[in-house]
Amino acid sequence: MKLTKFLPLAAGLIVLPVLGFAQEVEIDMTPPNDEIGYIFTTFMFLVTGFLVMWMAAGFTMLEAGLVRQKNTTMQLMKNIALFSIAAIMYYLIGYNLMYPGDGWTITNVLGAFSPAVMEPVGVAGADTDLTYASVGSDFYFQLMFCATTASIVSGTLAERIKLWPFLIFVVILTGLIYPIQASWKWGGGFLDANYGFLDFAGSTVVHSVGGWAALAGALILGPRLGKYGKNGSVHPFPGANLPLATLGTLILWMGWFGFNGGSQLYMDTAGNVADISRIFANTNTAAAGGALAALLLTKLLYKKPDLTMVLNGALAGLVSITAEPLTPGLGMATIIGAIGGVIVVFAVPFLDKLKIDDVVGAIPVHLCAGIWGTIAVVLTNSDATLFGQLISIVIVGAFVFVVSAVVWFILKVTMGIRVSEEEEVQGLDIGELGMEAYPEFAKG
Repeated sequence: MKLTKFLPLAAGLIVLPVLGFAQEVEIDMTPPNDEIGYIFTTFMFLVTGFLVMWMAAGFTMLEAGLVRQKNTTMQLMKNIALFSIAAIMYYLIGYNLMYPGDGWTITNVLGAFSPAVMEPVGVAGADTDLTYASVGSDFYFQLMFCATTASIVSGTLAERIKLWPFLIFVVILTGLIYPIQASWKWGGGFLDANYGFLDFAGSTVVHSVGGWAALAGALILGPRLGKYGKNGSVHPFPGANLPLATLGTLILWMGWFGFNGGSQLYMDTAGNVADISRIFANTNTAAAGGALAALLLTKLLYKKPDLTMVLNGALAGLVSITAEPLTPGLGMATIIGAIGGVIVVFAVPFLDKLKIDDVVGAIPVHLCAGIWGTIAVVLTNSDATLFGQLISIVIVGAFVFVVSAVVWFILKVTMGIRVSEEEEVQGLDIGELGMEAYPEFAKG
């Protein structure tokens, strides 16, 4: 027989002992028990964080779809710029102002003025609590909430505000205003310690804060040219791209699962994972309740349903459930979201009666529904008190509105915050940026 016939057998005899040896020295790669929770919670922050970051795309699409064509590029510019500013300001000052630990500058009122610092590479030699999550993942997740607050302001003031004053305001909002008031609740400050304030994921801490800042800006900036007639009439300015606005709303809806789900803050036990699942389900049904409530109500009031109201109804449902997405059942979550949708339908024309021009409806969605959602916590969470919720809403609202108004006023008298009438008529894309979003189409 030829020698080659024995080669496979010889190879097998050689390999078998090697395989057996490999099995004997197999290394156990399972992490120690005290690190498993750290790994899973860190992973949760990273995944839910980029879901919340995806909301930046949703806000951009929603705003770009609801403004007139001649102002589209300006909204795109503001959203990419504000997100970038938030990232830098939250690193330089915001994160430690919001989470000072034991380093309060004024106990329970004002945090620490210092940049964020992550663990060393591989956490080698770091004094790290391996039962929670990495600083980098927590910083990344919390940053997304800060950027969301600034996005809310952008839509309200669209079509007449100058770029640079707006961006200066964003610097102050993301570096100081947002993190200071957020520390009062999420950083263990006086609203949490003294009043037992409950705001799970930010109906007040994030959404109404953006709404208060936007309201202050709208009052000082004034309405768009031609929006309100002398006889009290309101002239609607339809958005240029409703498909884009609808896509933006659906992206926000999806991103909200990270917004609320990640706010569970732990994914280290079966109970926490079950709670995250419950939060996802409640968040979804609240959005559906808000959308359907707006759909039915606009049909009753205006004979035909209004798409923009339905979009904002869904968002209002999401904002409403954000203060407490864990404790309600699906039925109550639907009702809480539906009431948010109803609030939007009535708040939009109410603002018009007051001649407060909110281009995208951010004040009804984020401020009005945010207040409702914060109050609604007492309906399902026995740890909440009506007094604690109301006094916290008032304190945060007063702080944000007054400080924002002062900043807007200073910007107005020093550098001006509004474009000229000629630029507003021409459109901010050309007047402020010198470029159009759709140059091949006729101006609208």
